[in-house]
Amino acid sequence: MTTTPTTVLIVGSGPTGLTLAIDLARRGVGVRIIDKSPQFPRSSRAKGPNQRSLEVLEDLGVVGEVLAAGCAPLPMRKYRGGLPIADADPFAASRPTPDAPYDRPWMIAQWRLEEILRTRLAEHGVRVELGAELVGLAEDDDTVTAALAGGTEIRARYVVGCDGGHSAVRKLLGIPFEGKTNEEQMMVCGDVEAEGPDRGIWHQWFDEDGAVMLCPIPGTPSGWWFQAGPETDAAGTPVPPSLESFRRLFAKHTGLPGELLSRATLLSTYRVNERMVDRYRVGRVLLAGDAAHVHSIAGGLGMNTGIQDAFNLGWKLARVAAGRAAPALLDTYEEERLPVAAQTLDITAERLRATLEAIKKPGGGLDSAMTPQTDGPGQGYRWSSLAPLGGTARLRAGDRAPDAPCRDAVTGAPRRLFETFAGPHFTLLGFGAGTAQALREAAAAHGDELRAYAVDGDAPHGLADQGGKARSAYGIGPDEDVLVLVRPDNHVGLIAPGGDRRAVGEYLRGAALERA
Repeated sequence: MTTTPTTVLIVGSGPTGLTLAIDLARRGVGVRIIDKSPQFPRSSRAKGPNQRSLEVLEDLGVVGEVLAAGCAPLPMRKYRGGLPIADADPFAASRPTPDAPYDRPWMIAQWRLEEILRTRLAEHGVRVELGAELVGLAEDDDTVTAALAGGTEIRARYVVGCDGGHSAVRKLLGIPFEGKTNEEQMMVCGDVEAEGPDRGIWHQWFDEDGAVMLCPIPGTPSGWWFQAGPETDAAGTPVPPSLESFRRLFAKHTGLPGELLSRATLLSTYRVNERMVDRYRVGRVLLAGDAAHVHSIAGGLGMNTGIQDAFNLGWKLARVAAGRAAPALLDTYEEERLPVAAQTLDITAERLRATLEAIKKPGGGLDSAMTPQTDGPGQGYRWSSLAPLGGTARLRAGDRAPDAPCRDAVTGAPRRLFETFAGPHFTLLGFGAGTAQALREAAAAHGDELRAYAVDGDAPHGLADQGGKARSAYGIGPDEDVLVLVRPDNHVGLIAPGGDRRAVGEYLRGAALERA
C-alpha cells in the first residue's frame, strides 16, 4: 500500500529529526516523521542542549519550556575511597554577555526535551508516526519510495535519515561508517531511583578499580542517571547491567548501602565509538545526527551536533523543495557540516583522553571534559562557498551571528537581534545611515523572504543600538556604514560596504539561493 506522497520524509524522531521537522513545517514544507519504536522512549540519555543548541531552540520557539523543565549544570563532587575529595563547578565564573545570552548548557532529560519538541511540531499539524520501520529505499528522477515493514510505502521528494548510529537509511544507501570501536572503554548505564544522595550535586566516585557516577534527573523527585564501569565475572567478562549489579557497584565505590537504589530501567552498555560517514547526501537522501557521526560522550556534543546538523539543513532543504533554490544548495550542507563532524570527533577524543588521565588522580572528574570547544557557539563555516570574503574587526562571513540588545526605534520596546533573526527568513542589518538605500531596495526585491533593519537608521525598520553593543558585537565602528546579511540558520552570509546596493542580490544569486 502506498500512502499519500509528501515532500520530505524524516526517519527517526529523536532531537535531530524533531528539530528538522519543526524547521521544515514552519516553512510550509510537507513533512512526515516516522520512527520504528512502538512507543516514545523514556530514556534520559543525553544530558541536555549546549549553548549553541539553546540558541537554536530559541529560534524554534521552545527555549522557555526547555529552561523551565530543566536546570543549570550542577556542581560536581569527586570522591575517592568513598570520601569526598573535591568539588568543581565548571560554569561558576560564566555569565551571559550581550552577544551570547546562554552562558552554560542546560540539563534536561532527553525524553522531556523530545516531548517539548513533539508538542511544538504538533502545533504545525505534524505528529510522529510510531511503529514504522524502514526496510527499503528506491529513488527515481523525482521521488524516493520508502518501504516499511508490513508492506506500506511512502513516496517523498526527499528522505532524511535521523535514525541514529545504527541508521537503516545509511545502511540502505551503502555509505561506509568508518572509524573504530574501543571495546575496553565501556560503561553500564541506566535510569535509577535512589534515596539519600544530595540532589543538588552530580556525584562522581572514582577509584583505581572502577567508578560510579550519579546525576539527578531534573523534573523527577528521585530519578538519577547512573553510569559506572561494569563488573566482570570470574572469566573477566563484563557483567550485563541490572539493578543487582548497580547495587553492588554502588556499595563498593560509595560505601553506602546498595539498597538505596530501588529501581533501574532503560539499561544499556555503552562503548566508545568514533565513526563518521564520508558524505551526507546521495541524490535525494540525506543523513543527519548520529546517522552520520558518533563519538565519545566526553563534552556532551552528540545530541548537540545533531540538532545543529538539522538547523543547517532545514532552510536549505525547504528552499530547494519549494523551487526557490537549485538542488546544488543541498551540497553546501555536507560542505559545511562534514568538517564540523570531523572536528567534533577530534575534540571528543581529546576530551576523553584528558578525562581518563584526570580521574587517575584523586580530585579528577568529568569537569575535565568541558572546555570552550564544547560550548558550541564559536563554530562557523568560514570555509564555505556560502561565505564569500568579507568581514569586520570581529566577524567574518560564515561566522555565527551574535546577539545584541536593541530597542524598537518607534516604540522604544526592547528587541534583541536574536528576536529579529527568529523564523524562516534572511535578515539584513544595515549599520549606519549610508545603508538606507540598500535596505530599501533589498526589502522591495526580496521582502517575502528577507527582513531588513536599519540599526540607528531610518528605513525600512529601525533598531536603536543599545549602548553600542550591536556595533561592538559585529566589530563595526561608530562611523562605519556596513551591511550584514544573516542566513536563516543565524550565520553570517555576507558583510559588505553600506553603499553597495547590489551586494545582497548578487549574494543570493551567486550562492545558488535562487533559481536562474
